[in-house]
Amino acid sequence: MYEWLKLLFNIALLKKGPQDIPYTRGLLFYLILFYSVVSFLVLRINETFSDSLLQILLGVFLILVFSKALLFFWGKPERFEQTACALLGVDAVISFLALPSIATMASGYITLLSLFTLVLFIVWHWLASGHIFRHALSQSLLFGLGVSFLYLLASYQLVGFLFPEAPPATL
Repeated sequence: MYEWLKLLFNIALLKKGPQDIPYTRGLLFYLILFYSVVSFLVLRINETFSDSLLQILLGVFLILVFSKALLFFWGKPERFEQTACALLGVDAVISFLALPSIATMASGYITLLSLFTLVLFIVWHWLASGHIFRHALSQSLLFGLGVSFLYLLASYQLVGFLFPEAPPATL
């Protein structure tokens, strides 16, 4: 387990790529589970139990479908499992590390440091995802960052549309 976390952390640090994930039967299932547990911890800070579960299902669905479609249309469908594993695992690792910042912001105690830290985690997630897409598609980092930006923007918009925040109660 330590070796898998170390590999995912190295991918998140842009030292390794999705191609370094060996094909192992069942790994995608375990990384979906890992992603789901970490996402649940993050989402339960602000969301109801049912909304948390629905957002996790949506997140897994979006990662799997987007990477499958992208790799299919790019002519590299054989890279799907490694790419999906890298995206799920790196997202979970970065989200886990961001938990203290997210919890601090959710508590209402917003400081410049907590805001800056959260922005750093968002940028890191974007860079790591771009790095994964770069390797998966055999393109430049700039291209991977563009794909990553479009994916993250579309997924945030979809989640915002499907799970709008409740308006504050008025007196």
